[in-house]
Amino acid sequence: MRTMTAPARPRTRPVRDPAPSKWGYRWQRWMLTPGVRTGLRVGVPLLVVGLMVTAWAANDTNRAMIVAQYTQAKAAIQHRPAFMVTGLAITGADEELADVVTELVSVVFPVSSFDLDLEAMRKKVAEMPAVKDVFVRVGDGGALEIGITPRQPVALWRTAAGLRLIDADGVFAGDVAQRAERRDLPLIAGDGAEDDLTEALALFRTAAPVAERVRGLVRIGERRWDMVLDRGQRIMLPTEKPTVALDRVMQMEATQDLLARDVSVVDMRNPGRPTVRLQHDAVAATRNAGATGANN
Repeated sequence: MRTMTAPARPRTRPVRDPAPSKWGYRWQRWMLTPGVRTGLRVGVPLLVVGLMVTAWAANDTNRAMIVAQYTQAKAAIQHRPAFMVTGLAITGADEELADVVTELVSVVFPVSSFDLDLEAMRKKVAEMPAVKDVFVRVGDGGALEIGITPRQPVALWRTAAGLRLIDADGVFAGDVAQRAERRDLPLIAGDGAEDDLTEALALFRTAAPVAERVRGLVRIGERRWDMVLDRGQRIMLPTEKPTVALDRVMQMEATQDLLARDVSVVDMRNPGRPTVRLQHDAVAATRNAGATGANN
C-alpha cells in the first residue's frame, strides 16, 4: 500500500512590528520639539555665520578697517548742518555777567552738538556766586542757549575780606570794591550777620523815617543788633523783639526829635527802661551850664 504524505507548508517570514524602538521613538519626539526644530533651522546657520565673522574679525587689518569706517560714518552724521551749533545766546544776565559766562564756557563755533558737554557747562556756570539757577540747551535755531537766573542782592555784608553782596537767603552773590558802588543796598556787619538777614531787613524797614541817616547794622555777639547812624549815634537793640524796640525809638523821634538832639547812644537792650547817653560835648556843656548857674 502506497503511503500519501501531506505537502510541506511554505515557511512564512516573521511579521515586523512597525512601531519604532524605544530610543527611536525618543529621537523622533525630540526632533519634533519646536525649540529643537527652530535651533536647527535658525541657530545652526547663525552659529556658522558667527564663526565665519569671528574668524574674519580676528585679523587686525580687518578690525582697523571696521573702526575707520565707523568713525568716518559717525563724523559724517554728527557734522551735518542740522546738528551744528553756530552761536551763543545768554538770557537773564546783565552785560557784565554775560561776558563772564561767555569766557567761562569758551566754545569755538561752529561746533557739533555731539561735541558739547551741556551738563558740564551747566555745572560750571552754576558754581558762579552771582548765579542762582541756570539751564543749558541747544535751541532750534542752532544756538547754544544759556538761561541764567541771577541772585538778587538785598544787602552788603562787611567782612574782614571786604564787602560782599548777599541775597535774601543769605547766600554770597559777589563782591564789590567799595561802598559807593552799591549805595542802594543796606549795610550789615559782624559775625553771623548774614544768618539773620530777614530780621536785619525788617529793622531797616522800621527805620525808614531816618533811612537817610542810617549807616548800617552791626551784629553784636551773634545775638543782637546795633543800628549805626551818622553823627556817631548808635541804637542798641535787644536780643528779643528788636523790631518792636526800634519802632519805639522811631515813635520817640517823631514826637520828641530824640535823634535830632545831642544823643550818642539810645540803649534799648532793656525795653522797659530805655537809656539815653549824651554826646561828650553835650555833657560838658551841661556841666558848664550847671556850674555857671551855681556861681551866679
